[in-house]
Amino acid sequence: MVTEFAAAGRPPFEILVSCLLSLRTRDETTGPASRRLFRRARTPAGLLRLSPRAIERAIYPVGFYRTKARTLRRLARVLRDRHAGRVPDDLEALLALPGVGRKTANLVLTEAFDGAGICVDTHVHRITNRWGYVRTRSPDETEAALRAKLPRRHWRGLNMLLVAFGQTICRPLSPRCSLCPLTETCRRVGVGRAR
Repeated sequence: MVTEFAAAGRPPFEILVSCLLSLRTRDETTGPASRRLFRRARTPAGLLRLSPRAIERAIYPVGFYRTKARTLRRLARVLRDRHAGRVPDDLEALLALPGVGRKTANLVLTEAFDGAGICVDTHVHRITNRWGYVRTRSPDETEAALRAKLPRRHWRGLNMLLVAFGQTICRPLSPRCSLCPLTETCRRVGVGRAR
């Protein structure tokens, strides 16, 4: 989820837009799409000067590029009209923006504003449940459980660590338990077959 454009130090608008582009899209596709779009528009006002078709062409082939182009225009309009063209630094205000869910809002808070947040994607949800650390049914429930249980100092880095771990070792199907350094403490909840 953390692409080169969704890394600390980038302007909040670029982080937010890159996060939205990255949803259901591989990082190898998101990075070039973000660069193409930001060459044409780096602000909400700049984005609003582009036609929906121009945005589509810039972000293609990200997943759902037509829908995302419409969402980006709505987002830019809301930022211009309600937030003076700035990305808000408050979780509830971020969640009220078009296309922004909890994962994206938390990532923007942590990366753009150095705030406290837990970015829970499918990897974080699956792995923390598999370990038996939480017992939840959805990423939103996992976020709430982790906020209550995990020390705040570990919130920021959790997503980055568990995404890499989930892509290589603790995979969704047939996890590589024989290579896992946590095999002694993992409860392996829901694991039927492992390697």
